[in-house]
Amino acid sequence: MTEIKSICVYCGSQTGNSPVFTEAARETGKLMAMSGVSLVYGGGDQGVMGAVSQSVLEHGGKVKGIIPNFLLSHERRNFTHIENFDMIVTENMHERKRLMFEHSDAFLTLPGGIGTLEEVVEMITWAQLGRHKKPVLLADIGGFWGPLTELLDHMIAQGFITDETMIRYLVTNDVSKIVPKLQAEFETLSKEALEGDDVALARL
Repeated sequence: MTEIKSICVYCGSQTGNSPVFTEAARETGKLMAMSGVSLVYGGGDQGVMGAVSQSVLEHGGKVKGIIPNFLLSHERRNFTHIENFDMIVTENMHERKRLMFEHSDAFLTLPGGIGTLEEVVEMITWAQLGRHKKPVLLADIGGFWGPLTELLDHMIAQGFITDETMIRYLVTNDVSKIVPKLQAEFETLSKEALEGDDVALARL
């Protein structure tokens, strides 16, 4: 079995208005650590970002934070050495996103703002264009990503996403299913890549 070793988590540097966002982030971090899956994320220690990374570390997992230099003072307050935490500081956002992609086997999106939205849509787009075969999952905590999935369905209905350009992403509102769903899809995509199977992408 091909196993996921690392998951890139896109999420907000704010906590949002509902405690369920932070609670879900902490539970996600715990389950990732217990599954032996490392976290790759944007490097901040605030908001949902801070919650998921701290939880991974508290439960014995490994974390790789990747942050551009100009965001250090905004998203990172703690600069002390932390065991199992690897910090990479980049020159710009382009390098940050490239390294996050290269160090990850799958992509998970928790609630966040416009930056979080931009990052996950980019990964879905890259998959649509055949640039990668890595699973992408929206954690629909409290219905947070419902408007996005509705918009994507609207694009399909209006003919802007066709059978030839269909997109493939996972959705769950159950934190306990995140790692298993990503693992199952990772195995499927890995098999397709090995077989050279270029099947049409579709929402699962």
